[in-house]
Amino acid sequence: MADALAENTAKLQLDEETGEMVSKGELKKRMAKRAKKAAAAKAKAEVPATTSALKAAQKKVEAPKTVEPVNMFAQGWLDDVYKERPVKPVVTRFPPEPNGYLHIGHAKAITINFGFAKFHGGECYLRFDDTNPEAEDEKYFTAIKEIVEWLGFKPKAVTYSSDNFDKLYQKAEELIKKEKAYVCHCGVEELKAQRGEIDGIQGGPRFRCKHAEQSVGKNLEEFRAMRDGKYKPKEAFLRMKQNIEDGNPQMWDLPAYRVLDAEHHRTGPKWKIYPTYDFTHCLCDSFENITHSLCTTEFIQSRVSYEWLNKTLEVYEPMQREYGRLSITGTVLSKRKIAKLVNEGYVRGWDDPRLFTLIGIKRRGVPPGAILEFVNELGVTTAPTNIQLARLDQTVRRYLEITVPRLMLVLDPLPVVIEDAVELELELPFSPKIPTMGSHKVKFTETVYIERSDFREVDSKEYFRLAPGKSVGLLQVPYPIKVVSFKKDGDKVTEVRAVYDKEGKKPKAYIHWVAEGSKEVEVRIHNALFKSEKPDNAEGGFLNDINPNSEEIFSHAMIESGFEEVKRRAPWPEAAGESELGKGGPESVRFQATRVAYMAMDSDSTEEKIVLNRIVSLKEDAGK
Repeated sequence: MADALAENTAKLQLDEETGEMVSKGELKKRMAKRAKKAAAAKAKAEVPATTSALKAAQKKVEAPKTVEPVNMFAQGWLDDVYKERPVKPVVTRFPPEPNGYLHIGHAKAITINFGFAKFHGGECYLRFDDTNPEAEDEKYFTAIKEIVEWLGFKPKAVTYSSDNFDKLYQKAEELIKKEKAYVCHCGVEELKAQRGEIDGIQGGPRFRCKHAEQSVGKNLEEFRAMRDGKYKPKEAFLRMKQNIEDGNPQMWDLPAYRVLDAEHHRTGPKWKIYPTYDFTHCLCDSFENITHSLCTTEFIQSRVSYEWLNKTLEVYEPMQREYGRLSITGTVLSKRKIAKLVNEGYVRGWDDPRLFTLIGIKRRGVPPGAILEFVNELGVTTAPTNIQLARLDQTVRRYLEITVPRLMLVLDPLPVVIEDAVELELELPFSPKIPTMGSHKVKFTETVYIERSDFREVDSKEYFRLAPGKSVGLLQVPYPIKVVSFKKDGDKVTEVRAVYDKEGKKPKAYIHWVAEGSKEVEVRIHNALFKSEKPDNAEGGFLNDINPNSEEIFSHAMIESGFEEVKRRAPWPEAAGESELGKGGPESVRFQATRVAYMAMDSDSTEEKIVLNRIVSLKEDAGK
């Protein structure tokens, strides 16, 4: 892996101002352009400056500001939605089910619901749709709250559908009294037949079950019997009496309540019956005075039943509108499939950096601001968005390029003894582009460590790094070095000896290095978890598409001393939920490892051992 990273830059030269590796021709053009710009600046400086010009010249260069995802609210589909109901204050909600960890698609839902309210001066609830105690777990509630906060959003309040269980029950009885709900005892096959399914084929005549003709009194009696635990699961359920002749399946007498033999995490053993999503969601929206109920297009058909129930019960009516969901190719997002990856040991856990759960993306080191920018770039329409992994990487790379400092990291160290060197203290900028990031001091020692792939025993014309008789520059070091000899243990080079090349030409390439005594760290290079864009289409199932090289570990990498200051000054950058010094986990310690990749500290790190994850490569892989 280290060889591959270095080979990508073998024919390139370092642009010292930007830190990029570019072709010789490109570098020549850039140098000419900068010389011209410098000459113009010098000429301008010789003209007597006005007071305002002097002030402007003395003003500090500020780091580029990260972009808040507001553009998508000012135009297009979301702007049209607001114009349909241009009310103040706007009140929205993000209503996750607490039965799993959120994934990248949920980042869009969070950003839309919280961002829409914020843009229009309103507020957004975080409401947990906790109506299925059989699947819910406290760890999911905690993880969801933390992710919303990490993305930089603060809810108006954290609420629970279960807060309204008593009120929802009263509304169910009210629906029965309006002759718009009945208790049904039909089995699965009977329900299918009523919905027009014959021998597994849809399209037959639809009809309402006989229980719909029961009296109000009988239905109340039966519903209260359900409540009191007189029926087992699947023996009885409350159905809404809608319109079985409607072409929309969401009007075919949907269930409103079912019996579940499970205690609820908040209400304990009080309830034997629990409301369904179709009954709960629209009413909780109404109770919380939601103005705009924004959800994905899979709920388009549900809008009819949503509006029907609120109208029938004569409660306040929010407006539901639907946007296209976000999906990513080249991975799996289903909870069932990720659970299989975790349980069978293909990944470390639900937060493995190779997964696209939001806790996995966070652990990898992707900044929350980059996620917001990604959603904003994609925009919002009613069409589903299916994005390649490379598109997300591109946004993250561009975001990191202007927000994190640079350090030198060597993955596979090879010692180089510079025979005529003396120890120096060098002052290196954290970013050549952003002076406000400051600088740090690094020792240059007689022995330095370079990437093993930056040395070849046999030289060739197309090779521009270190080889016998060839000079190469060391980043930020006054003189290039030239190899005089090297030692081997079997086939492995164990040491290179060199001297300064003070009289030679300017070297064609510069390589990074770290000083003797630098901290040893573990580096994990994460590649795509799957080999193809569509793992589900693999013969034999998605597990047969696993990439055997999805993670490569360098256990004895070395990092320069500037890492300690980067760690102390984290988060990098201060944005979204990592908005101030010290606010952020280990993953907020981010930097660009020169010529290697963008890196972040992993949660496995301890005081004794630092573990680093690759967030994203410095440039898009050629194979993508």
